[in-house]
Amino acid sequence: MSAPKIVEGVFAINKPKSISSAQVLRDLQHAFDPSNLFAPWLHAEKIRRATEPGSQRQRRKNKRIQVKVGHGGTLDPMATGVLIVGVGRGTKHLHNFLNCTKTYEATVLFGAATDTYDVVGKILGKAPYTHVTRTTVEEALKKFRGPIKQRPPLYSALRMDGKRLYEYAREGKEIPREIEERPVTTESIEIREWLPGGSHKHLWPEAEAAKEEKDVADKVLHLGASLGSTTNEVQTSGNPSDANNIHGKKRRRDSEPEDDELITTNPAAKRQETSPEPVMSGALQEDLKIDEESSSATPDPQAGTQTSLRGQGEDNGPPAVKLSMTVTSGFYVRSLCHDLGQAVGSLGIMSELVRTRQADFVLDRNVLEYEDLSKGEDVWAPKVERMLDEWEELASKPDDEVQAPEGPVQSR
Repeated sequence: MSAPKIVEGVFAINKPKSISSAQVLRDLQHAFDPSNLFAPWLHAEKIRRATEPGSQRQRRKNKRIQVKVGHGGTLDPMATGVLIVGVGRGTKHLHNFLNCTKTYEATVLFGAATDTYDVVGKILGKAPYTHVTRTTVEEALKKFRGPIKQRPPLYSALRMDGKRLYEYAREGKEIPREIEERPVTTESIEIREWLPGGSHKHLWPEAEAAKEEKDVADKVLHLGASLGSTTNEVQTSGNPSDANNIHGKKRRRDSEPEDDELITTNPAAKRQETSPEPVMSGALQEDLKIDEESSSATPDPQAGTQTSLRGQGEDNGPPAVKLSMTVTSGFYVRSLCHDLGQAVGSLGIMSELVRTRQADFVLDRNVLEYEDLSKGEDVWAPKVERMLDEWEELASKPDDEVQAPEGPVQSR
């Protein structure tokens, strides 16, 4: 009688909005631990631990044996898409996915800047946007193609003098010196959809940074200086109830954003005890709670529009643009959105982010749907087993024989 098949390796899951990457790992463990598919792996792990040296066994004696899972670079809660997951010995290969290229679809909303460069943060300033058109954005995108220098966001996990940048930001302290630009490469970046003002659901956040926070941030971001003293003057004061600030609820900002790293330890058991985890491009805090009702509301284009933000032309609210980009490791999508806003003579924040591809894992092609976990083992197990088998076969081939999956990537 042949030994039971031990299933392990690497696959990918489609992370939904509003939950952290660490929570996805906990949900996977919740499905995997009692399953028939991973019972042989758990049995083998129990035997392996029984043969460990006494000191190591002693440290583990109160730890429940669970399927070992990890991810090769996280997505923040507001983002969706490809999250690469390692199972068992597959976790040892996750570092291979940190330096690969990734493809994103990101939506940039013009006319405002926040401390986090996205709609989760607090408003630092506002600028005219009615002059921003598809043509001006297409022209500005030329400077972001190929090798570029990019300055990481203030809310990032890069260290300066032994302290992470987000810690300076959260404490309202000035950073010791200018954040250095880093070399990254944009292999491609194109407009997927132009969204005129009043034609979309994307909204500025309601919360506005306090004056002290704005002063600290402006010393880093130089919002006013970047736009000069033309008609595109940045407005850095006002009330959160001003025009277009119509998100329903403030966002909690308690967790710590970090860099492109990987998680290979067993996730904590409780959702409310989520610990800080590393993050990828465009990623931020874990405990973001998306108010679906307010985020899908249609803005009133006439509600309290400020004359100072109109600039030239008719004002139906700030325009937005959906971009598709393929970038190298270390690229901050949030920084791209912020920099693009300044490049068109306005300001910009990231409103949505979808990772459509990482390495050979492509959304809608070879990625497990998160919803399958709730449909039972009969649904998710055959898919996970097939994906892990395919990875095992691919990993066993020499590099020169490995090819990307065939077929077009489906539009989303």
